[in-house]
Amino acid sequence: MSAEPELIELRDLAPARCAAPGRTRLERANALRIAPGTARNAARQLVPGRGHRFQPAGPTTHTWCDLCGDFIWGVVRKGLQCAHCKFTCHYRCRALVCLDCCGPRDLGWEPALERDTNVDEPVEWETPDLSQAEIEQKIKEYNGQINSNLFMSLNKDGSYTGFIKVQLKLVRPVSVPASKKPPSLQDARRGPGRGTAVKRRTSFYLPKDAVKHLHVLSRTRAREVIEALLRKFLVVDDPRKFALFERAERHGQVYLRKLSDDEQPLRLRLLAGPSEKALSFVLKENDSGEVNWDAFSMPELHNFLRILQREEEEHLRQILQKYSYCRQKIQEALHACPLG
Repeated sequence: MSAEPELIELRDLAPARCAAPGRTRLERANALRIAPGTARNAARQLVPGRGHRFQPAGPTTHTWCDLCGDFIWGVVRKGLQCAHCKFTCHYRCRALVCLDCCGPRDLGWEPALERDTNVDEPVEWETPDLSQAEIEQKIKEYNGQINSNLFMSLNKDGSYTGFIKVQLKLVRPVSVPASKKPPSLQDARRGPGRGTAVKRRTSFYLPKDAVKHLHVLSRTRAREVIEALLRKFLVVDDPRKFALFERAERHGQVYLRKLSDDEQPLRLRLLAGPSEKALSFVLKENDSGEVNWDAFSMPELHNFLRILQREEEEHLRQILQKYSYCRQKIQEALHACPLG
């Protein structure tokens, strides 16, 4: 990865389209480099990833599998997570993990000083509505404070363009297509579709100091920024696996706030000024435990209900079996005791 900051142009971003109900899903076998007709022996040919110490994921873990890319459904069986590198996968995918554990990743955070805030917390997080004259004045003040050529500019339609810097602080691995042929410019513009479904995936850990500059519009939303970053790195993981955070240092404490999908990062940048301490943007895993169920399609939600029902029935069966076994042992002990 080049040390020079790389710019990503995001001028004409259309709202993200909902995935079609019939879209191709990434199944467990698609995550492997398997030749046709050898799926049965694939597990024997794979070299298991070394160093992982998988444990059951917590009940608040709502995320996507780092191997196959599918959402990890369930309440009791939430999947597995490595205690060291945080690699998270389905129970069924555990034996297919080939990526070695990288160990605990030090991403340069100050855990003793950090404080997470949600999107509904303090009044001080609210951003004021600016008139056109105030926006123009803010842009002049902003451009007068920066010592680079990353200026903001006002457009004729009243919107404005500028640059935001995003740090990628990802603990877990990301997945890219395992194709040897890089995507063409037409493929990048067309985006993923039925004809370009990902058949194979390769996982790796991003460098902890990865940074990208993006040239965006004032109306560009946080969700669009995430999608653009993933496209730039050719990441095929679901964008909902990630979240954009704003980071601010105040009074010796670091504050992190998760941005909602519709918030406009460039507007926040303008209001805060160019200071990185006042505001910076960070891409992290969306591991807050919150799930935007409205973002799922109807078939996905119906499938989730079926999985919950099967899991509930299995859990009840295990509980009844456990109590039946205890009752049987108690009755055997009673019959074995002599009367009187």
